Amino acid sequence: MLKESKIISKIINNSPIAFFDSGVGGLTVYSKLKKLLPDEKYIYFGDTKHMPYGEKTEKELLEYSDNIFNFFLEKNAKAVVMACNTTSSIIYDKVKDKYDLKIYPIIQSSSNILAQLPVKKIGIFATHATVSSNAYKKEIQKHNPDVEVIQIACPEWVHIVEENKINETQSISLVKEKLDEMMHYFPEKIVLGCTHYPFLFDILTKFQPRDLFIDPAVYFAEFIKNDLKQQGLLEISQGSEEIFVSSNPETFKKSAKVFYELNTPPKLVTFD
Repeated sequence: MLKESKIISKIINNSPIAFFDSGVGGLTVYSKLKKLLPDEKYIYFGDTKHMPYGEKTEKELLEYSDNIFNFFLEKNAKAVVMACNTTSSIIYDKVKDKYDLKIYPIIQSSSNILAQLPVKKIGIFATHATVSSNAYKKEIQKHNPDVEVIQIACPEWVHIVEENKINETQSISLVKEKLDEMMHYFPEKIVLGCTHYPFLFDILTKFQPRDLFIDPAVYFAEFIKNDLKQQGLLEISQGSEEIFVSSNPETFKKSAKVFYELNTPPKLVTFD
């Protein structure tokens, strides 16, 4: 049984913005928002002990997220960014009103913008969990029912990124296989619906033009910035960051270095 949240966050402008994902993938969103809002305080939690989330059940994801949200409340976060497509699709509706926090889910926040694109057919690459939930399809068609949405699960892609195997021949073949499958449907745009997948741009663009692919983190970061501004919650002092992981901080640091230069070493936090 999940424990109830007991901590109330005292939200003020200089409270940190918190991010979480199962590993380094959420750094795609984190790095983009940090460029837009360099003066903010940031907390990033990589739940490396339970990576990848795309292979976990709803019950497991709720248990993990409960520990993480309470940790963020203890850190007095003013907002939590669900930088993970899987948690956004599977558990957002169950956690959105449970905690005294502003929560930004990547799928729901970016789908409104995706639905406004001048296209009639959008492809989605995502994890099994996200594809099974139909979250992108539901959210996009809620705003624009005329858009056809094609979804293909690519669970192997997360391991390629996390294990830094992007340049290996087998990895390139696995990515091309899924891309070829998607291209049979002639999509006008393809959304990289997992935070790990934008790290595969170098492979994807070997076979198809760059402007075919969409990293929703770009839209997502802009959405968060505008919403915090509208609520008067932007920070104006010197920025900072704290990075936490649930296991193997050195492995996380090594994986992250390929995609983002950490300003501080990851700290180990366990909830057992």
